[in-house]
Amino acid sequence: MNLSRPKREREQLATEWLEKVGLGHRLHHLPREMSGGEQQRVAIARALVAGARVILADEATGSLDQARGTEVLDLFDQIHAEGRIILHVTHSLEVAARAQRSLTLVDGRFRP
Repeated sequence: MNLSRPKREREQLATEWLEKVGLGHRLHHLPREMSGGEQQRVAIARALVAGARVILADEATGSLDQARGTEVLDLFDQIHAEGRIILHVTHSLEVAARAQRSLTLVDGRFRP
């Protein structure tokens, strides 16, 4: 998180992103009180609050149910439209099909 911003602004930004990833109701919960999918969404929100221009997402929808997975992919579309880069590693052909560009890794080599 960018500590050069005032605390109140950082907290407001964190709250906004947590709400965007569907966790507004979990603002005061500890990680051990959240599911793996919720923790994944917190990690996405944390990167966005920090102002990351590139998001590295390794199976970001892997432990989410289909509805939440779709919400995260929709969020990635929004983030990308704002000019950020999303690098999403996935085994899901369905998830990969949503990408503007994809590369396939076969036997340690990329295949376009």
